[in-house]
Amino acid sequence: MRATSTKGIYEDLGVRRVINAVGSMTLLGGSMLSPAVLAAMEEANESFVDMAELLARSGHAIAELLGAEAALVTSGCFAALAQGAAAVMTGADAGKIARLPDTTGMRNEFLIQKSTRYHYDRAPTVAGGRLVEFGSAQRATLAQLDAAIGPRTAGILYPARFEGTDGILSIPDIVNLARQKGIAVVIDAAAEVYPLERMRWLAGKSGADLVGFGAKYLGSANSTGFMVGRKDVVAAAALNGFIAFETHDNQAFGRGFKVDRQEIVATVVAVREWFAADHAARLAEQERRIETVAQALAGLAGVGTERIRHRDGPWWQLRITCDTPRGGRAAADIERTLREGDPSVRVRLDGESLLVYANNLKAGEDAIVADRLRRVLAA
Repeated sequence: MRATSTKGIYEDLGVRRVINAVGSMTLLGGSMLSPAVLAAMEEANESFVDMAELLARSGHAIAELLGAEAALVTSGCFAALAQGAAAVMTGADAGKIARLPDTTGMRNEFLIQKSTRYHYDRAPTVAGGRLVEFGSAQRATLAQLDAAIGPRTAGILYPARFEGTDGILSIPDIVNLARQKGIAVVIDAAAEVYPLERMRWLAGKSGADLVGFGAKYLGSANSTGFMVGRKDVVAAAALNGFIAFETHDNQAFGRGFKVDRQEIVATVVAVREWFAADHAARLAEQERRIETVAQALAGLAGVGTERIRHRDGPWWQLRITCDTPRGGRAAADIERTLREGDPSVRVRLDGESLLVYANNLKAGEDAIVADRLRRVLAA
């Protein structure tokens, strides 16, 4: 049954619908939930449960699938990293947990390669952590990492998407040195959900103390994520979370990182679906939709296209370039024209290129995107 009688809820609120060709992006709602995920959420809505029990059992189910010691559903990967950093700094110490984000006197520094600074590295600082760079803007060495470790060092923050880039230390190298020095490794693996072997390696075999994933990337709600890692670290992260604030009366800073029971079961079902999915068929459908767009632009003067699947990742994308700005307009103006059109078509702006992602396009929307792009680029 619709939430409104004669028109959809978006129309009722005066909100435009968007054709999403930018991928699983927070700004557009993250993901498209499958029938199984929606059904699980509806079933969960029918009963109340003990939330601490649900978090524990859902974490066990996810950890089993990924081959990890423990797991915890969180309100996104950012929350997983923030609570994880808190866990590294406080352990199970109730006094320290209550003080966050005041980390005076604690080991509160998280080392990060200067060349891997990124938009979301703020997460540990929310809990009171302090980021300390090592290496140069081009590269880092193990000697530089070793020299940066001091008495206030709590751990190392490593964004997994940079691994394999020239000048970036590998996860095994980072983990090996961290173990020798007795400090933690926290990995941001938000979108590192494919290939499945890499996801399982990150979660259970990399040696990291804690790894955060964004559950929207594998079909759960936009507001969900999960952490996996050492049992004691995940337990301490839970003590810094919203349920412990109530059950332990510990003033945990993570009280605001609430996840509902519907979102928790959605995450479990989405992870199960992801590991049971026919990924070859999923990727083939994305490739077909990308090809629809590329073929529509073929022959346009000065327009180039490149089909990309980065590092065997979970998505295909199409890069669109122009030899000269169309009609004197920059790529940003073209993106704005698409966004403000009817229908609103969202593509990703990347410098002077446009990127089209197919993983959140519904059936037939690839043709709409192709037509809108061709008309705008041919103008």
